[in-house]
Amino acid sequence: MLKRLPTVLVVDDEVRSQEALRRTLDEDFEVFTASGADEALAILEREWIQIVLTDQRMPGTSGVALLREVRERWPDAVRIIISGYTDSEDIIAGVNEAGIYQYLLKPWQPEQLLLTLRGAAELSRLQAENQRLAVDLKASAPVLAARAGERRGQLAQRYALDRLVRAPDSPMNALCAMVERLAALDIPVLLTGESGTGKELLARALHFDSPRAGEAFVVENCGALPDQLLESELFGHKRGAFTGAFEDRVGLFRQADGGTMLLDEIGETSAAFQVKLLRTLQEGEIRPLGSSRTQAVDVRVVAATNRDLEAEVRAGRFREDLYYRLAAFTLHVPPLRERPMDIALIAQSLADETGAALGRRFAPLSRELVACLTAWRWPGNVRELRNEVLRMAALADGDTLSAAHLSARVLRAAESEQEAALELIDGLQGDLKTRLDALEARILKEALIRLRWNKTRAAQELGLSRVGLRAKLARYGLERA
Repeated sequence: MLKRLPTVLVVDDEVRSQEALRRTLDEDFEVFTASGADEALAILEREWIQIVLTDQRMPGTSGVALLREVRERWPDAVRIIISGYTDSEDIIAGVNEAGIYQYLLKPWQPEQLLLTLRGAAELSRLQAENQRLAVDLKASAPVLAARAGERRGQLAQRYALDRLVRAPDSPMNALCAMVERLAALDIPVLLTGESGTGKELLARALHFDSPRAGEAFVVENCGALPDQLLESELFGHKRGAFTGAFEDRVGLFRQADGGTMLLDEIGETSAAFQVKLLRTLQEGEIRPLGSSRTQAVDVRVVAATNRDLEAEVRAGRFREDLYYRLAAFTLHVPPLRERPMDIALIAQSLADETGAALGRRFAPLSRELVACLTAWRWPGNVRELRNEVLRMAALADGDTLSAAHLSARVLRAAESEQEAALELIDGLQGDLKTRLDALEARILKEALIRLRWNKTRAAQELGLSRVGLRAKLARYGLERA
């Protein structure tokens, strides 16, 4: 199939000028000619014309007047005018009124004319392509909207609180119940706890269970960037605001407008940045770097930190007014060592997830492996546990994860715990009942000390009621000094 040449309509009342233009353009364009405005309009009625090239001074209607009508009736046609008069007021006004693409002076040069019309043809092609894309986009808008809604539904399901892995007696249950209550309340929440405990997962659950679930959820690690870059990331910047700012940038607050933003490691920010963040939270508006205008934003802010912000406030390292802006409600995420009942379940979930990613299916974790995992205190929390599962998966020969492939430090902890248990049993005296009572008293005391004498959590961990725990404490004379 032959490719059709771009079409051009040459309008000139002088026949010699028409022919000269035709000879110059004939090889690259399909050329139509007209001697005046009426003839040109008739051709435009019946032919698809991409470019209109007209002389300015003609009997009757001028070139500018013709192009003004062309713009109204055939706005996609690219309009070019030729004139021998450089000071024509009609042409100067027509550049805007008639939307003239180019103004050529007589005598024109063939190379210049061809270059101008090739540019006009490319412009016509791009305009047509944009129109097709606009039509396609409009037609696909319902499909895209449906896909976006489906994606939001998938995310909401993925980060639902009931999918957070935990045991029936886990302290995470009370925390998840509180997150569920807070989700519907559009108030700032501060998540505290050690790194790797799952603060971001809870923040996502808070968002996707809230009325803002249909909008964006944005995360920024405040401890990873210096002040200027952090401000640029959050508030945006104008071109030239600082060295390297070659174009305008929309900040994360604008991207999260209507949704939720997680400011992770908020305790690592400087005093200067805290002042600017406080203003944003107070006024509900941002000002991009290098701009004199503010922009209103509607964002729910969830902050997270592994620091004790109250201690930071007392030490003068964190603004008290900002702290109260962020901590309308504070949730503490316990470390993994304080919820040993969750370790086996989380490890099994991570093993299933890793196996699916590798195209393998691992067998349920053995008792020996679970015992080794629960013996370690997991200073890196769930993040460290994930690394151990990945390590075992990488070294596994079959479909079984082996304790032999754990890191040396985890294995040493399991061996030390076994030795300590043997020493404990060896040190007990008396008959079986006496030894069991002494062992039970030691277990109770160890749990209470580790949980800072929180009797409710100790009872949950040991599978006792509060009444039963109090009875045992009274029986063994275990009271906090």
